[in-house]
Amino acid sequence: MNIEQLYRDHNIRFVTEGHKHAREGWVNVECPFCTGNPGYHLGYDTIGNKFVCWRCGGKHADQVISKLLRVGTGEAKTLLRQYGSLVHKVPEKRAKIGTKRFKLPPHTQPLAQAHRNYLEDRGFAPDLLIDLYGLQGTGIYSRLDNIDYSRRIVIPYMWGDEIVSFDCRDITNKSQYKYMACSEAREKINHKHILYGSQPLWGDTGICVEGCTDVWRMGVNSFATSGIKYTPKQLRLIAKTFKRVPVLFDPDPQGIKQANKLISDLKFRGVDSFRVDIETDPGDLTQTEADYLVKQLI
Repeated sequence: MNIEQLYRDHNIRFVTEGHKHAREGWVNVECPFCTGNPGYHLGYDTIGNKFVCWRCGGKHADQVISKLLRVGTGEAKTLLRQYGSLVHKVPEKRAKIGTKRFKLPPHTQPLAQAHRNYLEDRGFAPDLLIDLYGLQGTGIYSRLDNIDYSRRIVIPYMWGDEIVSFDCRDITNKSQYKYMACSEAREKINHKHILYGSQPLWGDTGICVEGCTDVWRMGVNSFATSGIKYTPKQLRLIAKTFKRVPVLFDPDPQGIKQANKLISDLKFRGVDSFRVDIETDPGDLTQTEADYLVKQLI
């Protein structure tokens, strides 16, 4: 289906590969089914010909178009036919994990003063984050696989004793895309098949959060699932690694719903798990607030 043309013709904003919410082969829009947390979470898989929201799950195509365009399902089905959703095609092959050699963005180097200033302005201690999470940075030019990684903090995703993927955070606050991820073809392991954090320092209790900045704030006793839409592999890893898991997802309806689902799945596997409600994202807490909260949870 020519989803990009459909979106253009009806003035629906979308993002593609390179945006933090859009992986290779996906076209994403703001999900009309889950509100309260802005972002392009609803993706269309151009190869699998399906809609999936990273926060609230899979959707029927006619329901998506009906909701986005505010038309009846009959009109939505007509539009889907017009844009080719019912035309049979031979499935294309998606780039597999590891089909390209893994490497960090070109000109990755130790954090410069601009990177440090960005972190300090957000209340983080750069040297501590370097020691714990191996943060690095890029300068005025860094391009890989036609993706611009310039002027960003490079966030390695470690698993075991090696870097298997990465994400990059804009430090200028001027880029359209705050985060630019490693392409799937270059990942050694899909980032949704592991947990982000300081793995060697984990104990019996692991505080579960959404993203890397939440981990930076909550410290070495925390880990991230890279979004609230966790995978079966991540669920098994959590249950295998931790005996007790407080869950701090974003305080919006979908975040609460997914937190409750994760808690239920973990309890079924014998893990003591419960939801922790705070008024903001964990990454937006002050370090003093976060440290106090961690002491209550560990």
